[in-house]
Amino acid sequence: MTDSHTRYPLLTQILSIKNLPLQPMYSTGAVAKIFEVSARAIQNRVAAGKMPARDLPGRMRFLPDDLEAYLANSKRRPFQRAA
Repeated sequence: MTDSHTRYPLLTQILSIKNLPLQPMYSTGAVAKIFEVSARAIQNRVAAGKMPARDLPGRMRFLPDDLEAYLANSKRRPFQRAA
């Protein structure tokens, strides 16, 4: 079995900082807690195609693979001062 720290290095780093366990599946609320945003912000990212999610009957769920891919593909924009 693959070590979760090797398989999900970015996700496990965030989870360890926040003292949260790695789970086999996450709800929208749990993902919002991990990223310190509202559940609506997560729903908006999914609707815009910016974050992958699994569509279970009536609910979105996120696998660790989904979150790791999102983190690996996300880029922080540099701060820009208003003119």
